[in-house]
Amino acid sequence: LFRSLQHGPIDLVIEAWGEPAEVDAAFAHAGRRFETVLDELVAELPRLREGLAAAFPLLRGSVARRMVMACWPHRQVFITPMAAVAGGVADEILSVMLAGSSVRKAVVNNGGDIAVHLTPGEALVAGIVENLERPGLDAGLRLDRSGGLATSGWRGRSHSLGIADAVTVLAADAASRSE
Repeated sequence: LFRSLQHGPIDLVIEAWGEPAEVDAAFAHAGRRFETVLDELVAELPRLREGLAAAFPLLRGSVARRMVMACWPHRQVFITPMAAVAGGVADEILSVMLAGSSVRKAVVNNGGDIAVHLTPGEALVAGIVENLERPGLDAGLRLDRSGGLATSGWRGRSHSLGIADAVTVLAADAASRSE
């Protein structure tokens, strides 16, 4: 089963597999948390747009803190926590889905930055589309553990040097996909 949640620039597609009552609980938790995410990010937006420096920024919101943690290892080059905004939101929504239910498998896709939960023995095949103007699966990736993934390239909204049509990255979580 899947649901779509949209507010301002945030557009999530969430899916969950498991007992129907557990899936319903996961979606309910996701919906309640989603209602507050954008306002929390907007409240801290000026700090989230600043480049990371030597001092660790103290931010209030859990999504903002996820964003800083994901970007912190890369602070020696210019980076702002906004580099991890889509993944941070995906990770946050997935975490509340899991805290309130026992689904076997769940996916939160925030514009291609995807947080994935898989219990032992579960797997997920992610399809990769290289060119949105020519939709079709160009590759598939079998996941057998929880984490995050994202695909980006010179045709996307993310900053790119244009040296690849598409690059898919796997990481420990969706916000850290740049590692």
